[in-house]
Amino acid sequence: MRIVFLLPMGIERPSGRRYFQIARELVQQGNTVRLLALHPDLQTCNQRRFIQDGVEVWYVGQMHARKSTSVPSRFGAFALLKILIGATLGMVWGIICSPADAYHLGKPQPVNGLAAIIGVMLLRRQRFYVDCDDDEVGSNRLNGRWQRVIFRFWQWFLPRIASGVTVNTQFQAGQLRQASLKHIVYVPNGVDLQQTTRPPEDVMAALRHQLGLTDGRTIAYAGTLALHNHPVDLLLAAFAELAHTNGGINLLLIGGGEDLPVLQREVEGLQLGDLVYFTGQVPHHRVRDYLALAVVSVDPVVDDVVARARSPLKVFESMALMVPVVTGDVGDRAVVLDHGHAGILVAPGDVAALAAGLQQLLADEPLRIRLSEAAYVRVQQYGWDRLAKQWQTVYEN
Repeated sequence: MRIVFLLPMGIERPSGRRYFQIARELVQQGNTVRLLALHPDLQTCNQRRFIQDGVEVWYVGQMHARKSTSVPSRFGAFALLKILIGATLGMVWGIICSPADAYHLGKPQPVNGLAAIIGVMLLRRQRFYVDCDDDEVGSNRLNGRWQRVIFRFWQWFLPRIASGVTVNTQFQAGQLRQASLKHIVYVPNGVDLQQTTRPPEDVMAALRHQLGLTDGRTIAYAGTLALHNHPVDLLLAAFAELAHTNGGINLLLIGGGEDLPVLQREVEGLQLGDLVYFTGQVPHHRVRDYLALAVVSVDPVVDDVVARARSPLKVFESMALMVPVVTGDVGDRAVVLDHGHAGILVAPGDVAALAAGLQQLLADEPLRIRLSEAAYVRVQQYGWDRLAKQWQTVYEN
């Protein structure tokens, strides 16, 4: 079967990893897969067509923001309009050059949505599929009301004209079923169980030295530093409470994002500068090395649509590394963590509850060991090879 993904991001981005991993496993199952994607910094992209792990990757345009450094830069209004038009036309051209049995949109967004309507429906006279892995309105930084209206329309419209929809949370599935959509396949996020392993001790020691980490216990967060959809400030407040009563702990924030400078200033304001470490943007394959330095990782959330609609990669990767997770009881997180048997669930958006959950793990080494072992057993159900088989059923039906 020939499958083409239409992605409004690059495979280097955290959201792009979902589609690359699924594509790689679909290739292993005997399919031919091509990704038509948008690059985070097209000007510096020297290789716009290549094959990685059997997956064809074509970069056909620029993403809506330049995300090549720890702090992304945004384009002005006219430059952005030019980029969006160019990206849409590039994706239509990619569709014309890519005959396929199935076209699948990664995220229901304007660029790949319009390209699918023009290229797939009008030119190829075929239907397409859509993957909903987020609340697109809440998870993107949309400053204008008109931007939110546009994103909300495409998120509503595209699943309704698709042949089938894949989703990564039961919340998304429930929302679509309420809209009377029938052909929905649930495929949560997962982890590459073969590659997500703890690095050797000498590598971890070198990383600690590079970061200047003390010998204390490390709490880690891995993800985008963007406060509109990742409330890392909630974690900072909880860590500040812990730091006053616990010696020998530090916090490692892995990743970059628009609010990196904001969080750095907040750290200084809380007088935590010698206890909080920022890695900045790191390649995805290195995230697990940093994450393995921790005795506990955190997925800070509030109870909103963004959190309910998200299946966080960081949770699965932590479980595979045997680093116990503390997170808010929102969406599918309770199911993933086996209702508290494979991690700590706390009240979402509650600083005191998050601090208490972290304190519980920091103070109880036998509990950390028990939860990390249970998490490793639990995460075996979320290998990408299994999930790709679930994904393929959307085409079979």
